[in-house]
Amino acid sequence: MPGAAVPGPDGRPRCPWGLSTEDYVRYHDEEWGRPVHGDDALFERLCLEAFQSGLSWLTVLRRREGFRRAFAGFRIDAVAAFTDADRERLLADAGIIRNRAKIEACLANARMVAGWAPGELDALIWSYAPDPAARPAPRTVAEVPAVTDESAALAKELRRRGLRFVGPTTAYALMQACGLVDDHLADCVARGGRLGQRPT
Repeated sequence: MPGAAVPGPDGRPRCPWGLSTEDYVRYHDEEWGRPVHGDDALFERLCLEAFQSGLSWLTVLRRREGFRRAFAGFRIDAVAAFTDADRERLLADAGIIRNRAKIEACLANARMVAGWAPGELDALIWSYAPDPAARPAPRTVAEVPAVTDESAALAKELRRRGLRFVGPTTAYALMQACGLVDDHLADCVARGGRLGQRPT
């Protein structure tokens, strides 16, 4: 069946996209679709999904450590305190994606979220997690949506609260990456966390 799960290097079935590179195998098996909690951790995912907009996720994934170094580990309070000099430093940093609009959105979003109560970003994002029983497990990649009603609503609320670079597609990618939805294919060995918990 086109787009169905395919055997990985260990013979077990996986989502086809998760087998295209070694980087993707690790990300698919250990992280994608696993629940992520914590304001800083979710802020990191928000920023990285924004940087991915219009690019391959692999481009971002391979620069992830560079992003973490450049953005102080994505600690919200630290990024919120970045100065104009930090902005120029980021624009000159070859270890990240040097897109001015995306960098400025990340800094503005940090300043916005820094004023929220502890745990508020986590609670807000997770309040849009749909009922897992509401949609059957996808059998092929063609059955995996790019946007849902929940992601459109989450994007609308984040924008209403002043956050930038968060459209419905970016919001759904965030929901997939952070485990609000499980879009591993029905036959994928990683669906439902069957490969075990994400390493800490």
